[in-house]
Amino acid sequence: MTEEDFILKNPKNTNLEKGSFTWQSPSNIALVKYWGKSDPQIPRNASISFTLNNCHTITTLEYLKKRTPSSEYSIQVIFEGKANEDFKPKIIHFFKRVEKYIPFITEFDFVIKTENSFPHSSGIASSASGMSALALCFMHMEKELNPQISDHYFKQKASFLARLGSGSAARSVEGPLVVWGEHNKISESSNLYGIKFPYKVHKNFTNYQDAILLVDKGEKQVSSTVGHQLMIDHPFAKQRFIQANENINKLSNILQNGDLNAFVNLVESEALTLHAMMMTSNPYFILIKPNTLKIIEKIWEYRKNTVSNICFTLDAGANVHVLFPEKEKEKVNAFITNNLIAFCQNNQYICDDVGFGAMNLE
Repeated sequence: MTEEDFILKNPKNTNLEKGSFTWQSPSNIALVKYWGKSDPQIPRNASISFTLNNCHTITTLEYLKKRTPSSEYSIQVIFEGKANEDFKPKIIHFFKRVEKYIPFITEFDFVIKTENSFPHSSGIASSASGMSALALCFMHMEKELNPQISDHYFKQKASFLARLGSGSAARSVEGPLVVWGEHNKISESSNLYGIKFPYKVHKNFTNYQDAILLVDKGEKQVSSTVGHQLMIDHPFAKQRFIQANENINKLSNILQNGDLNAFVNLVESEALTLHAMMMTSNPYFILIKPNTLKIIEKIWEYRKNTVSNICFTLDAGANVHVLFPEKEKEKVNAFITNNLIAFCQNNQYICDDVGFGAMNLE
């Protein structure tokens, strides 16, 4: 598929006047990270993620045909029950990027009502779930205009549109494992949209668990957008992109052969490499907190003293994703309760597991 294939042409139904659509879209946690991109939202390396189940955004898109034609966007944003002007610049930027592909967005007044099941802007990929939910609502509108489009095209274009709002949102339409970015060892992979991991996954990774320890629920000091930009002149960027693409190949094999030890090693290395790139940018920055490091040390100690396959990963923030097989759920949850939640803000954490993608809530 090319970008031209996603341009809406000759809609069959031109009588759409008023209505609403509601979608629930999950966050995701990257196992192999992408850090660094080129316009428009093209990743410098491929990435692969677990789709989450409990961490999601629910978005309702209300639309009303404009009485007077206008090329201006008409948007009202309601976040968790309150009008929110802070989100509008990012959404308007998103509208500008996607108008070419869904030109009907200038024909309607929109009210976007959205809410998260987790703290916003705390390193749990709220932009991924939020932008993918909005993109799915727009695709629902397109489906009304062109009822003949296939479910495959619907999801593919939703991922394509979501990517233009937030790169990682391309990975939040489907699940349980999604690859985004061209890779010569991953069939059908693309820079334009995410795809479901195309190979059979070993039973060791079925219903994998993710406990998200909320070390810091506040706003990140440096946004992911700024962090990606700092990769442009980063002295280690070229080698990092090579490393990430090599790790995609390694992880693909691990997911198929079930090697949990290799999974632990690769996933933790990827998490630390992501933050190493932040610390060696210019200007440099640190998003992890002292309690992030304490949790990591406790996980390492626990793993050394047991036969557990527990491991951690990090997104662009201070919170820690504790990953482990379902068969270890009881023991690891006890370890988290007894040893780790003391390092969380207000002792808060989220029990999550791998999910299967977005859902229409109509």
